[in-house]
Amino acid sequence: MEKTDVIAALASASGRAAIGVVRLSGPDLRRFFPPLLGRESVEPRHATLARFLDAAGAPIDVGLALYFPAPRSYSGEDMLELHAHGGPEVLRLVLGRCLELGARPAEPGEFTRRAFLNDRLDLLQAEAVADLIEASSSAAARSAVRSLSGEFSQRIHNLVETLVELRALVEACIDFPEEGLDLLSERGGRQRLDALRAELEGIGRAARSGSLLREGAHVVLFGRPNVGKSSLLNRFAGDEVAIVTDVPGTTRDALRELIHLEGVPIHIVDTAGLRSTADKVETIGISRTWRALGSADLGLLVIDATLGESGEDLQFLEQLAPEIPRIVVFNKIDLTGELPAVRRDQSRTEVRVSAQTGAGLDLLQDEILLRIGWQPQEEGVFLARTRHLRCLRDAAGHLAEAAAQLDQLELFAEELRLAQVALSQITGAFTSEDLLGEIFSRFCIGK
Repeated sequence: MEKTDVIAALASASGRAAIGVVRLSGPDLRRFFPPLLGRESVEPRHATLARFLDAAGAPIDVGLALYFPAPRSYSGEDMLELHAHGGPEVLRLVLGRCLELGARPAEPGEFTRRAFLNDRLDLLQAEAVADLIEASSSAAARSAVRSLSGEFSQRIHNLVETLVELRALVEACIDFPEEGLDLLSERGGRQRLDALRAELEGIGRAARSGSLLREGAHVVLFGRPNVGKSSLLNRFAGDEVAIVTDVPGTTRDALRELIHLEGVPIHIVDTAGLRSTADKVETIGISRTWRALGSADLGLLVIDATLGESGEDLQFLEQLAPEIPRIVVFNKIDLTGELPAVRRDQSRTEVRVSAQTGAGLDLLQDEILLRIGWQPQEEGVFLARTRHLRCLRDAAGHLAEAAAQLDQLELFAEELRLAQVALSQITGAFTSEDLLGEIFSRFCIGK
């Protein structure tokens, strides 16, 4: 990044609005004041009424200017925000004037990237900015705010500090081999390691729940034709999103609907009924059913309770990849007179429901959340990304290996070092330029 760069972008949503914001960041933005605002100075951190001027000195608009001198700004550089009327043409003219004066268009996420590089945010907090903007539920938004405020980062920092203390103790034992394992034992080396692993596991549980809040889960309905898959989708969605008829093969393609259960985004996928058919279009739909199941986080095998479970149903379960969780849903209990119920044993979970009346739907929703791994601990949940989970798994693996190498101090020390590296990658202490580019390229422009 060129330190002389001044970047500018529209920081509010495109389209018409009451107010739109153009944001600038870079060194010495005071030089923009005379030609852009017609004044030599703007009081820092105060809203100043100003005219935004074009190259001829004519007003483009009248609005508010807010100036944040470095380093006390979002990006750690001088920042200027121009709050204008929110018409697209007005904002285009204001932004165009900033570019005429020497700014360049900001890249996606560049304001936040500069905040990270200037130590205003760590990488976890920077990612939380984008997650907060994209949050699809109030629970996700609150978890993103928790990460943005630094709670997730602080738990990682505390873990790393404890790990560093243990590493220092181990290095002392290596330097004084005559005392070695005795010194480590006296100062609670095993207990410290066990405490580290327990804390890491707690962070991992919170992060996995946070990952579900961010990414959601794909739940695929499958089974024979006319068992009520589309009716179940409609009941979940609260609307007639799928056509329901008595004609087998009505559903030819996968239908997707997003719902939220306890704030968790659940992508419900209704699929073509599985059966032998000569219909080419239906055959394609059946092929897509298996493709959807291949990437599912959970499969719901729907069975007509009036007909009972068949050999075909058992074959469908056997064909489902063993690592994919599944629930067997007996539908149409309004026709059999059964009561809603959940039955679990070592091999599978069954839920009895009626898509027609909604009976048992709450039980099914609870089982879905349970099977995808959701743990309702919102106050301790951090909105986590796949890379965070990977780093936490790597760190846990190194600590487990360290526990197995406690009598080999050099190997023990190396596993502790690798665990620290994995944890430090989460907050960005050790981060490649390529990874930063990948992360910030997914941000919106202006943030």
